[in-house]
Amino acid sequence: MSYEEYLERALERLPDIRREDERFVVPKPVVSIEGKTTILENFSSIADTLNRSEEHLMKYLLRELGTAGKIEGGRAIFQGRFQAEDIGEQINSYVEEYVLCSECGKPDTQLVKSDRILMLKCEACGAHRPVKKRKVVIEKMRKGLNKGDEVEVMIVSVGNRGDGIARYQNYTIFVPGAKKGELVKARIKKVSGTLAFAERI
Repeated sequence: MSYEEYLERALERLPDIRREDERFVVPKPVVSIEGKTTILENFSSIADTLNRSEEHLMKYLLRELGTAGKIEGGRAIFQGRFQAEDIGEQINSYVEEYVLCSECGKPDTQLVKSDRILMLKCEACGAHRPVKKRKVVIEKMRKGLNKGDEVEVMIVSVGNRGDGIARYQNYTIFVPGAKKGELVKARIKKVSGTLAFAERI
């Protein structure tokens, strides 16, 4: 065997070494819109990259987008029209909250429960912290809803007075005349704490 052949065999046996900053890259959302639904085509791939269950990621996205949806064939299907940028922003927020270590910044983490509190434990540096304490959540609460804002929401129930009730971020929105299961566009008329009152557009 020649020197070149020995060298080639040695190179083939070398482990795949990647730079640290190339190690963790979240796939960009591949989004398509069909009628009144938005489909995240590479949902399973994103969940696999984050090393989180599809159910946990889906629950987060539904809550933050304020809509209903389901997982089907590796895809996530959302009620309503959402741009790839909107979904990408929520996925990045999920990564900040539920994946990246706040100490070393690495994604080598696991979600564990300790005394009924969900903790993010880092296998790389040993750090651990409770979730839902990061700046992402605080900024969302500060931004909030304001009078005149327009939102598209799914009506999840109907109140005693017949108003449709929707969830949006940490708000409960009342929309007169809306029925359960409807996807409606609404304009915020009044905000009181985490309650918002709107009118259909």
